[in-house]
Amino acid sequence: MSDETEIDTDDLERRMKGAMEALRHEFASLRTGRASASMVEPIMVDAYGSPTPINQIGTVNVPEPRMVTINVWDKALVGKAEKAIRESGLGINPQLNGTIIMLPIPELNEERRRELTRVAAQYAEHARVAIRNVRRDGMDQVKKAKNSGMSEDDQKFWEGAVQELTDKMIAGVDQALEAKQAEIMQV
Repeated sequence: MSDETEIDTDDLERRMKGAMEALRHEFASLRTGRASASMVEPIMVDAYGSPTPINQIGTVNVPEPRMVTINVWDKALVGKAEKAIRESGLGINPQLNGTIIMLPIPELNEERRRELTRVAAQYAEHARVAIRNVRRDGMDQVKKAKNSGMSEDDQKFWEGAVQELTDKMIAGVDQALEAKQAEIMQV
């Protein structure tokens, strides 16, 4: 192998890991019947004229397995935070206790669990597509290098390296999906 025909597999791996990280973040936002501080991360509150993440206007805690509390630092933002939670689509009814917003997590029924497993499968499929797109970019790099004079043996080596990386990442997505679905279906 010559040095000038090397494909940047580190960049491809970094991009594929980015897709995995996005999947983990999406999985964390799925409500599984268990309380998690990451459930409220995507919620934005209109604070002081600009959208602000809810974890930047108060302290988010999980005092028990079925409860998330948000201790809002500014009393003026309690109502706005409560409104943002109601409109977030989490399906949780916030309860106020002074500057503390309590979010009791209801038990999931069987139908909702099945629906959440389908949503998790969609998230996993989006991650697989993103990984395959990175794979396609890698294969395009190999083809360009071949047109620039890369030997056929080198081409086969780099195509194999890109495919091996893709297979490893897709297996990771499948593993994460299985774990998330098991967590969702756990009663």
